[in-house]
Amino acid sequence: MSAFWQHVVVAAVMIVIASVVAKIVDWRMSRRRLTAEAVTRYRVLRRTIFTAIVFVGVMSALLVIPEIRALAGGVLASSAVVGLVIGLASQRTIGNAVAGVLIAVTQPLRIGDDVEVEGTRGVVEEIGLTYTWIRTRDNDRFVVPNEKLASGTIRNSTIRSDETLAEVTVQVPADAQLRRVVDSLKAPGDQVLVTDVAGGNATVLVRRWVPDERRAEQEASDMRIAIAEKLAQSPAG
Repeated sequence: MSAFWQHVVVAAVMIVIASVVAKIVDWRMSRRRLTAEAVTRYRVLRRTIFTAIVFVGVMSALLVIPEIRALAGGVLASSAVVGLVIGLASQRTIGNAVAGVLIAVTQPLRIGDDVEVEGTRGVVEEIGLTYTWIRTRDNDRFVVPNEKLASGTIRNSTIRSDETLAEVTVQVPADAQLRRVVDSLKAPGDQVLVTDVAGGNATVLVRRWVPDERRAEQEASDMRIAIAEKLAQSPAG
């Protein structure tokens, strides 16, 4: 076997070893249980470390081959490499990667957060180095470049609080029994308001805080059933 092919075999072995090491490091890091805030930073850190290990391994392998090492030295010594670096740095791919790191540090959104981006609402499923995946209510995937997230507007309903309001509106007669009817609709923790009186009817709004938005629809349904039962038993019913 010629010296050239010996160098190629050594380079290939080095690339394989770097890939295996990167996989092992990533696997060990993925086993840790973390909070939502730490998971976002940790996952981006995992991908950065994985990419860095593979990159160093490939570059080290290529430098083993004398012909490639001499070519690389010539390129690095030339002023053309400056233009190449500037050109690459200006590309959106690099911009998205930098934005991904910024998102991991500042955390305007985190994995598992309920967010709204460009009119689309869903749950953050994955934050990669270049793209973020959001799972919509229809179980679709809304894929957004990180650069757009870093420079755009995000509505995050989870960072503020997981709680949300379940609201039910009902029409009742606006007569002498109105106050008694309103009092009968109150449940512990509920807020009952008369929002309008017109045409002999009163509009009553019943509000209740629920732990998260996913339960709001079911809670509102249960509230309507309970309200209908109470109205059927009230004197105005």
